[in-house]
Amino acid sequence: MPIDIPWYLGLLVFVGLVLVMEVVAIYGHKYVMHGPGWFLHKSHHSPRTGMFEANDWYGVMGAAVAIGFIWYGVEGQGGSLFTWIGAGITGYGAIYFGFHDIIVHRRIETGYVPRSAYMKRIVQAHRLHHVVESKEGTVSFGFIWAPPIEELQRELEANRRAGKAIIRKNPIGRGMADA
Repeated sequence: MPIDIPWYLGLLVFVGLVLVMEVVAIYGHKYVMHGPGWFLHKSHHSPRTGMFEANDWYGVMGAAVAIGFIWYGVEGQGGSLFTWIGAGITGYGAIYFGFHDIIVHRRIETGYVPRSAYMKRIVQAHRLHHVVESKEGTVSFGFIWAPPIEELQRELEANRRAGKAIIRKNPIGRGMADA
């Protein structure tokens, strides 16, 4: 039996899913990508050339989940609730691609320079994430939210002193060699 909801509840589901996906991404990044999934994610922390990296498979996996929800909602008799869930996951993916891949890593060069305090914090937090050479000891696992930079710097220094983090002079990763 399809679960259909009115459009205004669908918008709430969409926005709620975008927010929930940031929490999922933070934990997935910290405990999967920097854990057993390091074999794919390591490519994102290494200098390389080319348009794609092994880490891009995480985006493909997220897209497959979103497509599955949308398909079930539209064609599989699931109803509009599932379509809105898939749309929320897709919305997060689009925001992630814009912030992380375009603005931070400059996979598509736009000439954009972050000027707002929020955008500067997101970019700087991700650069701090990339100064660590190994999968352990890094900071800032979010993509659209980041703790204050001073807090991240203190955590990074504590990780270095405890021997958890080996710090590079410059962050490594696409679009970061000039940092």
